[in-house]
Amino acid sequence: MSVSRKCLCCVKYLMFVFNLIFWLGGCGLFGVGVWLSFNQAEFSSLPLSFPSLSAANLLFVAGGITMVTGFLGCLGALKEQRCLLFMFFVILLLLVLTEITLGLVIHIFHDKLDSKAQGELKEGMKIYESEPALKKSWDNVQKMFKCCGVTNKTDWYDVLNGTLPSSCCSVGKDQCVDGWSEPCYQKARQWLLANIPSVLVFGVCIGVVQILALVFSMLMYCQILCAEKHLD
Repeated sequence: MSVSRKCLCCVKYLMFVFNLIFWLGGCGLFGVGVWLSFNQAEFSSLPLSFPSLSAANLLFVAGGITMVTGFLGCLGALKEQRCLLFMFFVILLLLVLTEITLGLVIHIFHDKLDSKAQGELKEGMKIYESEPALKKSWDNVQKMFKCCGVTNKTDWYDVLNGTLPSSCCSVGKDQCVDGWSEPCYQKARQWLLANIPSVLVFGVCIGVVQILALVFSMLMYCQILCAEKHLD
């Protein structure tokens, strides 16, 4: 076996291992998304801008794309096909650029994004009395987090003519006069941040694997190209 072929085999199996880790990471992200969705099933009728619901959907999408990309990388490495490797490289490059862009946008515009999300939730509150599924979701949220309203309990005053829903108070009270003071948006966000740090660390590790897989795919593509030219 020639030196170039040995190098190709080495890169091939390293790339396969990294992509296998990448694929397993995608499975992990998808699994956390499923867990969040089941955990938040009681208030799934709320707008998707609610912190924990938007996080679940984001993990679903990220996990699905990661799984498909990792599978494509494993297949390309084993088959040693330039077409698959190039496709994998392009998809992974776009994925890395999208993640960086998304991270920067969230970091720079987080205040505006929060305001927009809170506005959507307040708008959704207007159909609280006419939409049973939404009513049940809001009641479940407020009971679970012991909170009231989106940004303040006074958010309900315009919706319920100066009164508060019974779910803003302790269980067993038919009429709520002085509800919980903490806003639901902030409480849900705090709950999410408290339960997801391990996912963030996991995400950073996946990012490192992505970059390594990107480098190895380019190396393997170049080696296969050189080998084909040498044979010609």
